[in-house]
Amino acid sequence: MKIEGIWLPIITPFKNNEVDYESYKRLIDYYIDKGISGLIPLGTTGESPTISEEEYEIILGKTMEYAKNRVPVYVGLGGNNTSKVVKQIKLVEKHKVDGILSVCPYYNRPDQKGIYQHFKSISEATDLNIIIYNIPYRTGRNIENSTIHKLAELKNIVALKDSCGDIKQSMELILNPPKDFSILTGEDILFYSTMTLGAQGGILASAHLRTEKFIEIYKKIKANDHNSALTIWYEIYKMIPLLFEEPNPTPIKYCLHRLGLISSAEARLPLTEISNTLENKLNTIIKT
Repeated sequence: MKIEGIWLPIITPFKNNEVDYESYKRLIDYYIDKGISGLIPLGTTGESPTISEEEYEIILGKTMEYAKNRVPVYVGLGGNNTSKVVKQIKLVEKHKVDGILSVCPYYNRPDQKGIYQHFKSISEATDLNIIIYNIPYRTGRNIENSTIHKLAELKNIVALKDSCGDIKQSMELILNPPKDFSILTGEDILFYSTMTLGAQGGILASAHLRTEKFIEIYKKIKANDHNSALTIWYEIYKMIPLLFEEPNPTPIKYCLHRLGLISSAEARLPLTEISNTLENKLNTIIKT
């Protein structure tokens, strides 16, 4: 199955520093009913750096239980210790997920050869599909387009979440893509632009809000109705910078709490609640 459409890197709701599974189930049902194409739990938007190993497996199991095979699930599974990631794959496979989203190794700053060998090792360790995640401003390393083309030749590396931060690099890859390979933007503000160039969709934290609008834009562009899609884009694009004005996903959690979708806007340290200034800005876009 080709990966396309609006994929949600779903937040992890907390209450009193514990995972709030009641709210989590509510979110999963809500977004599946809205028509999202797939779920990605335990990514950065899910505050994966603060999730314990025990919580990780429980959240994964609950995700599969709540999703009930209604949409595909790709779980966040990455790191900068290749052998550790390879071992973790076996845990993930037990839960019969559809694939993984795996970030470029961070902090130890490998060169392109090291990046390739890292993902090749992951690919050889599993039959699960793999979405590569390129986000240099978090990892300190860019995955070059030539490396992406080489990785796309591997049997189960099927897509890229592109947050490279370089519109020229993104354009060149979308216009000259690997065969049978999906390119989904992770830069929410570039969603309309990359879709019109030929991208297959987006993995968008912003789609926690105005979900139907993102889906409608996707469908209209796929139907070659770019003008109607642009009209809808005008309705939502100003919201996106507000959701990233302070560290993700804290603004999104504030909105979801205000909308009654989660019981608390709580995040885990080192993230903290948003400022009163941002609260006031977000209150103008929240539709209760």
